[in-house]
Formats: sequence, C-alpha cells, structure tokens
Amino acid sequence: MMHKPAIVVVAFNREHSLKRLLLSISNATYTTKDIPLIISIDHANDNQQVKVLADNFNWPYGIKKVIYQKKNLGLRKHILQCGAHAVTYDSVIILEDDLFVSPNFYEFTSAALEFSADKSYISGISLYSHQFNVHSRSNFSPLIDGYDNWYFQFASSWGQAWTKNQWLLFMTWYNKQESLTPNASLPANVTRWSDKSWLKYFIAYLVESDTYFLYPRTSYSTNFSDMGTHIGKDTTTFQVPLDFGNNIQYRFSNLQESNSIYDVFYENKKLHNYLNVPKKQLCIDLYGKKEIQKSSRYIITDNILNYKIIKTFGRSLKPHDANIIHEIPGEDIFLYDCQKAQINPYKFNTYRKIMYSIKSLNRWEAKIVLFKRIEEMWYNTLTKLGL
Repeated sequence: MMHKPAIVVVAFNREHSLKRLLLSISNATYTTKDIPLIISIDHANDNQQVKVLADNFNWPYGIKKVIYQKKNLGLRKHILQCGAHAVTYDSVIILEDDLFVSPNFYEFTSAALEFSADKSYISGISLYSHQFNVHSRSNFSPLIDGYDNWYFQFASSWGQAWTKNQWLLFMTWYNKQESLTPNASLPANVTRWSDKSWLKYFIAYLVESDTYFLYPRTSYSTNFSDMGTHIGKDTTTFQVPLDFGNNIQYRFSNLQESNSIYDVFYENKKLHNYLNVPKKQLCIDLYGKKEIQKSSRYIITDNILNYKIIKTFGRSLKPHDANIIHEIPGEDIFLYDCQKAQINPYKFNTYRKIMYSIKSLNRWEAKIVLFKRIEEMWYNTLTKLGL
C-alpha cells in the first residue's frame, strides 16, 4: 500500500513563518487529491492572526483541518500530540512553521515511508539532511555511497515523518520514561537540553533501541530558524540546499549495503572495516565529543593522545571519514592503541583544521568575524550578569 501521509503543520505565533511554509507546501508536487492537511496552532494571547491565516489558506489536495489548542501545550507536548495523527492517518509528516520544503518533499517522504514500513531498524524519516554537527559546532557531510539516503542515529526535528507502527513503538518506550540522565551513550549537550524538548527523548530512544532515522542525500526541507520562543535570533547556520529537480525515482539502501551510517555523535559506524580492528574495541571520535570506554582498546581521533600510534591519516578529502577509507597520508588523524602508553611527538594543527572547514577567509572577513564574535561574547556575559 502506497503511503499517503497526512501533512501536519505545527504553528504558534510566527505569522510570517507560517505564511512562507504554507506557500512552499502549496507549490509542491502531488499526484493525488486525498491528502489531509492539519494546521495545529498552540494557544497564545497574541496569535489570532496566525489562526486567520490558517483558516484562509486554500488546500485543493484534500481535507484541511485547523486545530487551535484551548491551552498552551508547549513545544514538547504539542509535537507529541501532532505525531499522534500517525495513528489516525497511518503515517504523518510533521513540519514546524519555520521550515520551507522542496517541491518534491511529499513524493520523497511517501517513497521513504513505503521503503521503511517493513524495516524494524528504521524509526522515522527525515526530510532534512544535516551539514552541521550540532555537538561540535562544525561542518558535517555524510559519505556519498551511491544511494539517495543515509542513516543517522539522531532524530530529525526539521521535517520528519513516521508510520503508525514507528510512532507507537516510540510512544510505548516514551511513556515509561521519567527523565534523561547524563550517560556516555548520549552527547552531553543533548541531555542538557530543556525539558521542553521532545527531540532529546527520541534521540535517546534511537540509541537504546539501536535504530535509525532514514535521511535524504539531498534535503527536502530547510530551516530558517526564525526568532521565536526557543530561538533568540534568526540565523542561516542550519540552511541547506533543497532538491528542486524533476527526478522522483529514489534508490534507497538498506542498512547492510549502506556505507553511510552515523551514530548519535555524527561518527561513521563502518570505519572499523577499513582499520582492521574489531568493531567492539574501536572508539570512533573524529569530532572529539566521546568518552573513551574501558572496552575501547583502539581510538581514532584527531586529538593528540599519549598512546601508541598504529597509523596516521591526513585531513584533505571531504568528508573527513573519506581520508581513512582511502588511506590519505598525513598527521591530522591518529589511530591509537590505548593499552600502550607512548609520548605523542605530533602537535595539533589548529589552523589547518579551521581552513579545512571554511576553505577561505580574507583579512577583511576575518576582522569582521573577530569583532562580531567579541561583541556577542560581551553581550552574552552581560546578559548572564543581568546588566
């Protein structure tokens, strides 16, 4: 059965954001006219114009339903309520109001949901494709392996979809949780996220259940990060290129054949295949955000550690895991044997790592960035001091 997911738009008090999202939805490609559209608006004292906009929006592709919450739910409860529509409609696409979608978003998501329906290792579909590691605040790109998808043990909040079964399995787990406590299996910043976050629970669920979100190679949603309740100012940090092509044939990999599988720390889970070390004894820490476990005899990282160096790699190819796969020579990345102490003679090349990420920055641009960062640091410090 071909999935025809309901589209659920999550709105609050950003009228201009909702208008922009609805315009992109209306300009998308649909091959049927029985697609439910639900616009769910959380309660606020100043968002009546948002409701007017939703009521007046024309949706010619199926039924449209506007839900205005009687009381303020907050983001976490609101998303969980919206996700529950997967039970009613068999599958659902969730879009928050600061997103913008590709014309092909619905066709891609329908195909991905269909592909994932009988695969227990897939717990959701992302429309967004990351190019930024939110833990290390650095660039990220998944390895290109010839398929239209990759796998990530990190749930998506910038355009996501679930089948009924995927949602019910998560909620069965979620209803047994009380709170998330820091542990080595989760990035420290994730457990520190506000209790208003639903996302951190779904991320913890993926790790605990050893399942994944299927991500697209090319993004079908992008994030404007408009100023709002949880965002102090708008930013282009999370903007990514969208798919505007006409090709709607998708070639998905299963977990066994994919070489583009990433854990919750944005680390490629298949690198052990290229290092000739046991998977269970290897800690992959190219972003430097993991704790070394007692079970990890080997670690591959760019950190300068005083262990025996088995092999070194350069940092030239992109993404950085490609340097290991293709054995690029250099002294930027190290494979260590943690059972053997040894003084490391190398020095960390900070400048080389920076230029690897940003390609180029002229003097004038560097000056502007420097002064802007100093200004932001002072502002944040003064704000914390209440001045």
